[in-house]
Amino acid sequence: MTTKINLNHYLKFISIIAIALLTSCASKKDIVYFQDEPLTDGSELDNRFELSYKPNDILTIDVSALDPDAVRPFNLSNVMYSNTGGDINTSGLNANSNVIRQTYLVDPNGNIEFPVLGTLKVGGLTRAEVTEMLKVKLTDYVKDPIVNIRLINFTITVLGEVNRPGTYTVQDERISLSEALGLAGDLTIYGKRDNVFLIREVNGKKKYAKFDLTSVNVVNSPVYYLSQNDVVYVEPNGSRVRQASYNQTTGVIISAVATLATITAILLNNK
Repeated sequence: MTTKINLNHYLKFISIIAIALLTSCASKKDIVYFQDEPLTDGSELDNRFELSYKPNDILTIDVSALDPDAVRPFNLSNVMYSNTGGDINTSGLNANSNVIRQTYLVDPNGNIEFPVLGTLKVGGLTRAEVTEMLKVKLTDYVKDPIVNIRLINFTITVLGEVNRPGTYTVQDERISLSEALGLAGDLTIYGKRDNVFLIREVNGKKKYAKFDLTSVNVVNSPVYYLSQNDVVYVEPNGSRVRQASYNQTTGVIISAVATLATITAILLNNK
């Protein structure tokens, strides 16, 4: 009877050690991103559906008119090359040819340098506003100019508990939260639907907001439509955090404790 009592006590002691080792492997603090940032409902963020240009945006601007010669000074020469090697001209373009379009980088002051017209302030303006500004300035040189502007580095980043985390380029220059999560393959089963986190830079400062996907009112959020360079983060739920704690080291510890308990039981039973 004494041997059995000692064995039971010993096994309980082994179990306590195993549980302590398991629970100390990882915690929410070790797993979850952006834990110490203040969250808002996004109401302080300006979220016009039409984007406005910011520093570090990269634009392509094409000017056309009935008279091609008149607009040539405003369209910097495009660099054209063939994938098979060698220079080509416009008439030689084919399926194996690429055209590198002239781009304009918005500087930290919101300006671009445009041919003939010089420095133009585009920061904070929408595409329609910049287009109208260029048309007005170009009328001194070109009759009935047509201006086409594209933002080519509109990207959003989706991180956390989604099936395809990463950075995505947005072709349409407008994307909603639902569309962004769709690009990332939707949330995994471990994603917290009521705590989706948004990071946005506004005038050089980081702003934060939170989405609750379990509420239909999420579509009415002032930040439901994302801005260029937004970051969306889906927090893992408790099950994923606990799962992450069961790493390879934990497996070794469990095996060692189990082996020790087995050896001890055999020795005690042989007494």
